[in-house]
Amino acid sequence: MNSTIKAKLELLPNSPGCYLHKDKNGTIIYVGKAKNLRNRVRSYFRGSHDTKTELLVSEIVDFEFIVTESNIEALLLEINLIQENMPKYNIMLKDDKSYPFIKITNEKYPRLLITRQVKKDNAKYFGPYPDVGAANEIKGLLDRIFPLRKCKTLPNKVCLYYHINQCLAPCVFDIDPQVYRDMSDQIGRFLNGDDDKIIHELEDKMKDASEQMEFEKAAEYRDLIKHVGVLRTKQRVINHDLKDRDVFGYAVSNGWMCVQVFFVRQGKLIQRDVNMFPYYNDPDEDFLTYIGQFYQEDEHFIPKEIFIPKDIDVHSVKVLTQTEVIQPSRGEKKQLVNLATKNAEVSLKQKFDLAEKNVEKTKGAVENLGDLLGIPTPIRIEAFDNSNIMGTSPVSAMVVFENGKPSKKDYRKYKIKTVTGPDDYASMREVIERRYSRVVRDNLTPPDLIIIDGGEGQVNAAKEILYNQLGLDIPIAGLAKNDKHQTHDILFGDPLEVIPLSRQSQEFFLLQRIQDEVHRFAITFHRQVRSKNSFASKLDGIPGLGPKRKQNLLKKFKSLKNIQNASVYEIHEVGIPMKVAEEVSNVLAPKKKENEKDKKDKS
Repeated sequence: MNSTIKAKLELLPNSPGCYLHKDKNGTIIYVGKAKNLRNRVRSYFRGSHDTKTELLVSEIVDFEFIVTESNIEALLLEINLIQENMPKYNIMLKDDKSYPFIKITNEKYPRLLITRQVKKDNAKYFGPYPDVGAANEIKGLLDRIFPLRKCKTLPNKVCLYYHINQCLAPCVFDIDPQVYRDMSDQIGRFLNGDDDKIIHELEDKMKDASEQMEFEKAAEYRDLIKHVGVLRTKQRVINHDLKDRDVFGYAVSNGWMCVQVFFVRQGKLIQRDVNMFPYYNDPDEDFLTYIGQFYQEDEHFIPKEIFIPKDIDVHSVKVLTQTEVIQPSRGEKKQLVNLATKNAEVSLKQKFDLAEKNVEKTKGAVENLGDLLGIPTPIRIEAFDNSNIMGTSPVSAMVVFENGKPSKKDYRKYKIKTVTGPDDYASMREVIERRYSRVVRDNLTPPDLIIIDGGEGQVNAAKEILYNQLGLDIPIAGLAKNDKHQTHDILFGDPLEVIPLSRQSQEFFLLQRIQDEVHRFAITFHRQVRSKNSFASKLDGIPGLGPKRKQNLLKKFKSLKNIQNASVYEIHEVGIPMKVAEEVSNVLAPKKKENEKDKKDKS
């Protein structure tokens, strides 16, 4: 478990929602839902698991989460996210079948059906429902109360459903279609939650049936009432009109804005976009700027509807998007905007909580490092590393960490001038002398700690210059690596000794970051110098080709090979006089001929 996951686990809310596990490539590998996000997500990284879960956990590098208002919303959002992203572990470990809807068909004599496909056929769909058993049972009970047509094709005679009062038999009798429309409307209102009237009627019928000692029918009414709780659940992450819409919510804090966009496609919330950025104007004005940029970027798809919070200027958004803009004031659409806003608030809070924890960890690491070495807290640390290949193009580099974080504006590069051959000790003496004689001369603030990427020899070479020649009293430590080129020991004291250091401590991770950074900076500089030296050596001695023109050639062609393949005119275009360009081409002509010969041989 990496440090990012550890920090995020501490910040999870005790709310229902969905979580999305990601691998090292940022690919969503698993989508899950939870009644309590904090407890559920943390459980993946604690205790023992079965084989398949261990395999999943081994690939998790990061995770995201979306807060919902209820567990049912989390479940249905999970369905949409799985169908959209098809995470490999959901496919392996879960049944990815579609979920059931209750459908009233758009026919002269409509039918009540259970379906797993939502189509644009002007039918009425209700759902999806997580409990297919409840959906089937409620359909059966509705069939007993509302005698809609049951047969797909009208028969020539009445069937059993007519005899048990579950069908009006439009196949035989002339039934007014308005009767079916009225029943469809009643069912629709019931399934949409406007069910108080029907519930009262069912309760009355249940009492009447019980008084008449028709206990079986009374039980049917009781069962119907029992399942009303399931059907009353309204899903805010799905709309029955199948429209495409984007839902915006935003939050601001400490000079930062977070905008959450929910993408609703075919009525389903399938994806979200999160952006955090500093804002400098009024929040509503910067939000409008964001909207304009959002729909201009990569010709972003503009849906039929956009939902925005109430305090935003609708007219401005309409001008920016050229589509219908709605500020919902009540109902499910308003709840969708509230949900986007709530997620923006959670994301923004998480950002600052993570930043605060990072500061605490970094500050703690610096303080602990000072305690470990017995010195005052090293607020400013300067680290050095040498780089060369068999003594050629020797360089050194210095990186600076302040309060445990890189201060890149203070980084410095040094070309070694006085050393011939591969002599790390002499190179270290030179760069330490150059750096800290300038500190003395220009009255610069000295560091609280100097770190040398090297062993005892390099540290003692630095001490010799610093203490004996310059008379400075700055603590110096060395970082030694193991045979796998990993940070292993810290050397400190007089005489130098290995300081015990826990490999799991924050101060060890800080030293590791410092060593990796100074090595990266030094090796990058060395490659640049070596490349320029190699390039320059081929062109040395050409009359009229000085350092500036060589630099222009390198900037234009990037490599000697590209210059060899360039024509005289192309070289001249860089700003090289024609005669000099011809000379450059002539100097590289033998190599050009070799390249041409190689091409012919290969062909």
